[in-house]
Amino acid sequence: MKTLYFLRHAKSSWADSGPDHSRPLKDRGRLDALTMSRYVAAQYKAPELVLNSDATRAMQTGVYFHQSFGLKPDQVKVMHQMYDFSGEQVMALIKDLPPNVSRVLLVGHNHAFTALVNMLGDQAIDNLPTCGFVQINFSVDLWQNVRKGQIINKVYPKDFTS
Repeated sequence: MKTLYFLRHAKSSWADSGPDHSRPLKDRGRLDALTMSRYVAAQYKAPELVLNSDATRAMQTGVYFHQSFGLKPDQVKVMHQMYDFSGEQVMALIKDLPPNVSRVLLVGHNHAFTALVNMLGDQAIDNLPTCGFVQINFSVDLWQNVRKGQIINKVYPKDFTS
């Protein structure tokens, strides 16, 4: 069995007029990333590998999760290909994952992640919100055979606010 964890970056700031790739998390994003990472690490098995977008907001979000899961630096790959909004590059990376790895955390962006969750999962979602987390399990032995899996759980920051 193979498992993908999809994690969309937390809320980012639009205060700076710099390039999209460089936008940092805003205070709300840092709080959501802290809350979500602690909950997810307590409830889910740690990923064996992380593919993290190299965009500032995604790297900052990822650090919370890497630390909460207690991951080693060699388990985290920061990749420009994860800075993808269509999902094509991310899907190519999924298909090329090493066969000895069973659980992978993907840290990236919409619209790619909502599209991929809808394509690969067995339930439709309208939108993967910022800092939203989805687990999909696949009954396959090789990543290249990933087609349709089962959404096991979805956790969103709104689950922790009243």
